[in-house]
Amino acid sequence: MKEFVGYHSEWNLGSPDGWDYQRVTQVIGKAVWERLQQIRPMPVELDFDHPLLFPIHGFVEMLLKALRDRCGATTGLIAVVAEEETLETVTENRNLAQHLNAVEGVDGVLCAPQELELQNGRVCWRGRPVSLIFMDFNTDVLLDLHRKYDLGPLLQAVSENCVINPRGMEPINVKSMFEVMTGPRAVRFHKTVVDRTPWTRQFYARRTEGPAGEAISDLLEWTREHWETLVLKPERGYSGKGVRVGGVHPDVDDAIALALKKGHYIVQQKVPMDLWSEDIPVVNTQENALALEQCQTDFRCLMGPQGLLGFLGRFGGVPTNVGSGGGVQPLAVLRSDMPVSQAVRRINEAMVQMPVGDILEVIDLQEKMALENDFTYLLGPIRIALRPRVLTVDQLAALKQYGLDVWADCLALEKMWLSGELDDIVDIEEEELNIARSQPWGGSPAIIASDGLFGFNNL
Repeated sequence: MKEFVGYHSEWNLGSPDGWDYQRVTQVIGKAVWERLQQIRPMPVELDFDHPLLFPIHGFVEMLLKALRDRCGATTGLIAVVAEEETLETVTENRNLAQHLNAVEGVDGVLCAPQELELQNGRVCWRGRPVSLIFMDFNTDVLLDLHRKYDLGPLLQAVSENCVINPRGMEPINVKSMFEVMTGPRAVRFHKTVVDRTPWTRQFYARRTEGPAGEAISDLLEWTREHWETLVLKPERGYSGKGVRVGGVHPDVDDAIALALKKGHYIVQQKVPMDLWSEDIPVVNTQENALALEQCQTDFRCLMGPQGLLGFLGRFGGVPTNVGSGGGVQPLAVLRSDMPVSQAVRRINEAMVQMPVGDILEVIDLQEKMALENDFTYLLGPIRIALRPRVLTVDQLAALKQYGLDVWADCLALEKMWLSGELDDIVDIEEEELNIARSQPWGGSPAIIASDGLFGFNNL
């Protein structure tokens, strides 16, 4: 079978991250794999170097093309703009500036938004005109910072269409868009996308249709009755904040009360674990041995105007419709002539038989390389799975088509919003909408993330 199974649980069209973490993960993962092969040879051939496993390169190319298209030149200053408190702690933003700075004729800088200034009517950084900006936060954060610092120069850059991602993407960057994809209007979108969208509804006292098209007279009561199969999430949020999961959070009344009190929540059908969970070898310190542990394996697809830029593999221990905690996982393309399930089984069986002392040495290597690469996020070092997630060339081809279809469907959603068709879905403050209207998207350069709970090893 050439396809992949599972669902995307949300998209990020505002300022997705993860485009450089996989590069470092691949470098470390390949070194770990080679060391594991020395401990106990595994008859499985894996490719850690496929271009789609290094999304930073496609992202940089997209930014350089945007520079050429908008400025008519291959030289200029590209500013990576991030919140001040993250400048020293978010490694991939620093790496992005360094990647850009390594391009002949291009200067890449990392700066806080309040460092931008206006000189002779032009947006500048330390007196130098800025050609392009990648902004690593969403428009609601921009507004909060604007009230504190008066970010007139950054807002001017938005209106001059110098900011990536375009702020016009923000109105459709809400999880409630999945109601459009799973309701009567679903026929307007690609089957590739619709089939991978879990049933979703804005959460308030209302009538609607259920996952099988059944009539729901009271969504609140229906949620109580079906809580084990559902998830409640903020329409706009990240890192699992405010998420309540049936089967994990047993107090459904508390979950419903929280959602109604805070407002702007969605209810979503929970993705079945057998579609996306994997057994990953981990060290059991109590038994001083390797054991298999069931983990959530989140798969982020990163895409731009030309389609897929690459992926980010993540894993965690909490069965939700969105990754929370955990870490990253190397990815590898299967080159051996066998099913993915057989390859994964061979790897797992070989690893759990390895001496735990040897595995601890491998983990030391892993951690040493992580420190050498400054592989950290806000809260400290990033965890890395010991074995890679395996997929095939055919699955990569299916993912490429999926990426093109997601991009096209997001464009369709923007057109629907601009025409007023989504006024029942989009509910954000007017000041933010004005910023969005000042920089329509229309398919211009941007990076989109689709967070998927996709299965590969059962095919």
